[in-house]
Amino acid sequence: MYIGMLKTAYKQGLQKLRWYCQMCEKQCRDENGFKCHCLSESHQRQMEVFGQNPNRMVSGYSEEFESSFLEHMKRSHRFSRVAATVVYNEYIADRHHIHVNSTEWATLTEFVKYLGRTGKCKVEETPKGWFFTYYHQDKTEKGREAKLVGGKGIWYFQGK
Repeated sequence: MYIGMLKTAYKQGLQKLRWYCQMCEKQCRDENGFKCHCLSESHQRQMEVFGQNPNRMVSGYSEEFESSFLEHMKRSHRFSRVAATVVYNEYIADRHHIHVNSTEWATLTEFVKYLGRTGKCKVEETPKGWFFTYYHQDKTEKGREAKLVGGKGIWYFQGK
């Protein structure tokens, strides 16, 4: 009985993103399962809905991905310079995340460049990969200045 419970827990864990259908929010275990899912009636209905207005669906996923990704950055790595792949791996650990390949950005690199262009993060390309720093201010922090105290890495906000 204990072995059966372990197998069930293993099946419910995170699996390869390659076999995930964002439209149906369905995770498949392998290529055959994904192929069978794509032929299913429920998937075909979802694809008909997507086909009626694909731009709206992709932009909706893009907005949701961007806001949840930046929220994760804000909570976990505020004012820290961190590798984009590290943050993305933390982000995808959440079972119900939006996948980057369901958005207008085909790759994580494109998304990181977008964050740099729009000024939401400071972006740097290094030999070790892409790094970014989240520094976007909240609405409650507008009008405040962040200052570094004596070079000790301690931030404080001076309100106006």
